[in-house]
Amino acid sequence: MTDAPETPVLTRGRLITFAVAFALLAALGIGYGIHATHRDNLTTRQGPGAAPAEQNLDLTGATGEILFRDTEPGPGYGFLATVPRADPTGPRKVGRTSCERVYAAAGTVVCLSTEYGAIPSHHVRILDSTLKQQREIDLGAGAPNRARISADGRMASWTVFTSGDSYAANTFSTRTSILDVRTGTLTPTLEDFTVHKDGQVYQPVDRNFWGVTFSSDDNTFYATMSPISTGKTYLVRGDLSQHLLTVLRENVECPSLSPDGTRIAFKKRVGTDTSHPWRLTVLDLATGRETQLAETRSVDDQAAWLDDSTVAYALPAAQRTTSDLWTAPADGTGSPALLLHGGFSPAPLTTGKQ
Repeated sequence: MTDAPETPVLTRGRLITFAVAFALLAALGIGYGIHATHRDNLTTRQGPGAAPAEQNLDLTGATGEILFRDTEPGPGYGFLATVPRADPTGPRKVGRTSCERVYAAAGTVVCLSTEYGAIPSHHVRILDSTLKQQREIDLGAGAPNRARISADGRMASWTVFTSGDSYAANTFSTRTSILDVRTGTLTPTLEDFTVHKDGQVYQPVDRNFWGVTFSSDDNTFYATMSPISTGKTYLVRGDLSQHLLTVLRENVECPSLSPDGTRIAFKKRVGTDTSHPWRLTVLDLATGRETQLAETRSVDDQAAWLDDSTVAYALPAAQRTTSDLWTAPADGTGSPALLLHGGFSPAPLTTGKQ
């Protein structure tokens, strides 16, 4: 008869050893995170890009300009900037407000920001036309992703990743919120809304929503819905007052409603290649007709309408460490055109309803 193997005993000494080892690993992880962030900041802040002005941007009366996140390597990297729509390649004005994603209309700005450190913190900030903060909401661990403001500046929406980091992977989770800037009423998540599909209630447990775009009545909106386990995406029309969503169409991501309210620009999945999955497309809401835009590169962005005939979007720059802004005609004609180097998250500045 053989003796049974001895069960290891967790002595006080071993517990102390484990605790010390865990603390060292944690410290190494935190140290590496801080080092990587510091290294990336040094890289992006070095370059010939414009420096932030001493005074912050003032968007009051800035109709005809484009607001965006500056991604030119240099001291202004990550800060908000503006250029005239008529001369987007000219000198840019760089302010002192940092945002990961931004959108603005009628004197209201939504800014999704991240404070980097051992544990990054994320916030949504509502700013006025002088970029003075009116409200701040803690996003927790949610990484900023999409943002929109209604044309009259009253409604704000944002989407954050709550896990994962890519739409292409179909393993992400999102949370989308809507804020009435005027009343302060916050809708924390669209997942509490009732969804109708083909005349029936449709409430898959793994439904996710992202990419809100508002109509002119401040009650109707459009967004993407995806039951993640199915791999499908749907365009939904929302009724904010009724907390109701209606499925309209399959294979629509990141909708963006045209200023005249008749068309939606969106990402359409056209293949299974994760390096080139999408094609920018415009949907006519009245006829259901889809028009592929001249841009054949895969665009992972929620396009912005500069006017009723032109959409703008971001694409990685050649060196892949920054992004450029491009435009394409909304009717499928013509060809893509470079709007400006070193930019992300464009927003045409308006004074009121378009």
